[in-house]
Amino acid sequence: MAVTLEKISVTGSAGKLEGIAHLPEEIACGIAVVAHPLPTMGGTMDNKVAVTLAKTFAELGCVALRFNFRGVGASEGQFTGGDGEEQDMIAVVRFAQEQFGEELPLILSGFSFGGYVAARAALQVRPRHLVLAAPAVGRFAASTVLSTGMPAVSPDTLVIHGEHDDVVPLAAALDWARPQHLPIVVLPQAEHFFHGRLTQLRDIVKRHFSGVEL
Repeated sequence: MAVTLEKISVTGSAGKLEGIAHLPEEIACGIAVVAHPLPTMGGTMDNKVAVTLAKTFAELGCVALRFNFRGVGASEGQFTGGDGEEQDMIAVVRFAQEQFGEELPLILSGFSFGGYVAARAALQVRPRHLVLAAPAVGRFAASTVLSTGMPAVSPDTLVIHGEHDDVVPLAAALDWARPQHLPIVVLPQAEHFFHGRLTQLRDIVKRHFSGVEL
């Protein structure tokens, strides 16, 4: 499926947020918003895992948006550690719904810190699907979503984690998922940034949505 890229500018609570929309050639079947990893460690919307997720959702027929959190790139504001970034993601969701249709099914997705933010935002906007790659469970003291075992937003939540993740240990992810009875797809020998495993990450997401009505 042919996909075009378009720069976007979203008004958030801390100012303008820059982003990129992946637009499928055919009529979109859904909206996907993808959040990037920790800004203080160099995370941006151009992170290869975030880009892979956005491309995958576009290939599935969704309008996929990735964006820079406040204080990253040309996005205005300053890093807050989660609260402000949650507001940023919600602002991008509202923008996407206004631009492309509130009736379209919503997917929230994120990698690492972006997964933490996506899960927080999901409790506010209630997406149809939640896709988390190596979500930063237990790494942020302010988290009440990813550290207390609150129920998953959707029964179709997909969590993908590397066996040898040295940033967010697999054991921490299992401790978070266990009380929710939430399955995790584990990539043997993969580490946090999924080096050499991005194609496999893409294929897992595509299989998850195979035969599923978005």
